[in-house]
Amino acid sequence: MTEEEQTSGTSDESDIHQTPNPQTIIGPKSGIRSRLPQLIGGLFLLALLVLTWRLFGDRSNQAATKPREEVVPVETAVATQKDVPIEIKSIGNVEAISMISVRSQIEGVLEKVYFTPGQEVKTGQILFTIDQRPLQAALSQAQANLMKATAAVRQGQDIVAKDEATARNLRTIAKRDNVLVEEGIISREEYDTAVSAADAADATVRSDQSSVSDLQAAVKAEQANVQNAKVQLSYTSIKAPVSGKTGNLAVTAGNLVRSNDTTSLVTITSEAPIYATFSVPESELPRIKRNSASNEFKTEAVIPGDEQPAQGQLSLVDNSVDMTTGTIRLKATFANNDHRLYPGQFVNIVLTLGIQHQATVVPSSALQIGQDHTFVYLVKPDMTVEVRNVKAGSPTGELTVIEDGLRPGEQVVTDGQLRLVPGAKVQTKSRAA
Repeated sequence: MTEEEQTSGTSDESDIHQTPNPQTIIGPKSGIRSRLPQLIGGLFLLALLVLTWRLFGDRSNQAATKPREEVVPVETAVATQKDVPIEIKSIGNVEAISMISVRSQIEGVLEKVYFTPGQEVKTGQILFTIDQRPLQAALSQAQANLMKATAAVRQGQDIVAKDEATARNLRTIAKRDNVLVEEGIISREEYDTAVSAADAADATVRSDQSSVSDLQAAVKAEQANVQNAKVQLSYTSIKAPVSGKTGNLAVTAGNLVRSNDTTSLVTITSEAPIYATFSVPESELPRIKRNSASNEFKTEAVIPGDEQPAQGQLSLVDNSVDMTTGTIRLKATFANNDHRLYPGQFVNIVLTLGIQHQATVVPSSALQIGQDHTFVYLVKPDMTVEVRNVKAGSPTGELTVIEDGLRPGEQVVTDGQLRLVPGAKVQTKSRAA
């Protein structure tokens, strides 16, 4: 193709663009309308993508944040039936039946001590001796005074006998003179003189008899002095008034003791038998009275740290209820031949009223205390727990009687309750392990 032809061709094409056909021209409105479906489709697709993202994104977030259901490890036990004792428990204080403070009744120097502190002594056993020489001298003096008074009585009695003889003689003379004066042999004056002499002799006899009575009274006084001196002398040997265990020794040999000392020489505590005093609520009194005559009624004292309880007998129910505490005081007597119970010791008293047959029991650790009720966590067959309100009875050992709310064979939680809520999933510790 020649250069002219290319030039003409180009000019023709330019002419064509410059003079288009009016029927083939597309305006701006026609272009927007042709692209509108594409825009709507794109927006719909975008909205669908956003919705899909929100839906699956929320589910994945919920799955990521949802906590896994917790399984709580617990220990469980099954409610069973057994015969259990009906018990009333209290805290008691051991009291000695007698506690004697030994004191001196005289003043003197302590010569010897015949026991060691803490030793068991018997009634009448010599504990101390006090220097008896001053009291022995006082006794000897009292005995000498008694002998002197006795001799004075005998002397007075001799004088009475002599004066009585003289009076009898004068009375005889007076009777004889009475006959003679009537016969005129003697004068009336001589007769009157004889009668007066007889009367004077009788008066002398009566006076002597009064003196003898005074001397006899003096003898009795001296006898009393001798007896008192003997008693005082007996106080030089101090003996045990009761059988028991001696306490701390307050004095030693060589000390001066007095009868008015406030400090005792030693105390003796009688430990066999012995008392235990305790209190129970007044509401328990009818049950105690009702069962006290039963053969199954018994009283035991459990010493802390000692597995073997001491057997006793209820010996006193006080005659009134303490209005301030609403309790009544009881006292039990224990033989205490093994001397395990000590005065002042605190013990756990168990009154067994009888036997409750086929009672429903669970471990005491299963019981939980609410604000106004007692409850347990019951394990259901699907290994979830529910709260079951129960009525608890008397505890016996590590078990507690359930009077209402639980049936034998039901499973309860005994350990791990702190992490439980109603409906929680549980697993026994043995299975968890």
